[in-house]
Order: sequence, then structure tokens, then C-alpha cells
Amino acid sequence: MTQQGTNGLLGRLLRYPEGDYALHLADAAARLEDEAPEAARLIGDFNSRTLGFTVENLQELYTRTFELSPLCALEVGWQLYGEEYARGSFLVFMRDALRRHGVPEETELPDHLAHVLPLLDRLDDSDAQELAQEAVLPAIDKMLQGVSGKNNPYESVLRAISGFLQARSKPELLEARHA
Repeated sequence: MTQQGTNGLLGRLLRYPEGDYALHLADAAARLEDEAPEAARLIGDFNSRTLGFTVENLQELYTRTFELSPLCALEVGWQLYGEEYARGSFLVFMRDALRRHGVPEETELPDHLAHVLPLLDRLDDSDAQELAQEAVLPAIDKMLQGVSGKNNPYESVLRAISGFLQARSKPELLEARHA
């Protein structure tokens, strides 16, 4: 089995928590320690805030955060297009990209961040940066609006992913995004 890239490790944090969730947190934090120390700190913050949680507590938090609130839905296409026709085209694009790059689709739709983030590890740098800048970061920005100021530990995970993606972006792409 090939080693999972950092985006893939971060994507694991946005799957429904199972018994091995703490291992995924530790793996992501360890990988980020050198690559993106601020992102590692944010993952550590999430870990500290959920340390006494059982798997069931984490599952409840996950469900409340991502599944019961459309503001924080983890589907990139939903965040970008809502119910517009363009979302269907985005889903088709994502399903094809996942298949071509060997990212297995599980129970989530193809535009779920748990699929999109590992895809970024498998795309060439230019395509990965384009997808991150045009779709993933704007979607995460919208998700953050849904959790900001609500004392939700998942805010730290979303901020860690956003910061990691921004740190890996070319400056000219970031400037164009914020212009």
C-alpha cells in the first residue's frame, strides 16, 4: 500500500468517526508538524478539546456539525452551487477525476471533502492548486462561516485544512482569489 499524502490524512479527519479516529488525528498532526506547524497546532487544539470524548460523542458532534447543518455540509459542490444545475456537472467531473486517479469512492458523494482532499495528493501540482483555489478553499470558507464563533471543535480541523492548502498555494493564485 502506498503512503497516504497529507491531504489524504486530513481528509480522513472529515469522515464519520470510527474507533481508529484518534490514530488519524495523531498521523495528521505528526505529518503537519514539519510541513505546516500552525495546522498541526490546530489539529492539536481539536484533539485537546475532544480528548474525553467517546467515539459516540465524536459521532454526535460530527453529525451535528456536518450532516444536520447545510451551512457546514462537507460536499464541495453543495457549498459552491447549492441546488443549481452546475452542481451535477461538478459531481460528474469529480467522479471521473476520482476514478482516473484511483481514489475510491465510499458512501459519500464524489464531491465530499473526504474524497476531494486525497485527490489533491494525486493530481499534478498545477491541477491540484487550481482545484484547491477554485473549489476547495471557497467551499471551506463557507463551511467555516457555519461553525465560526460556535465553540465547535471541528472549526480547528477546517482551519487547519484551509491553512495547509493556502500555505501550499502559489502566491499569484492566492492574490487572484482574494482580489
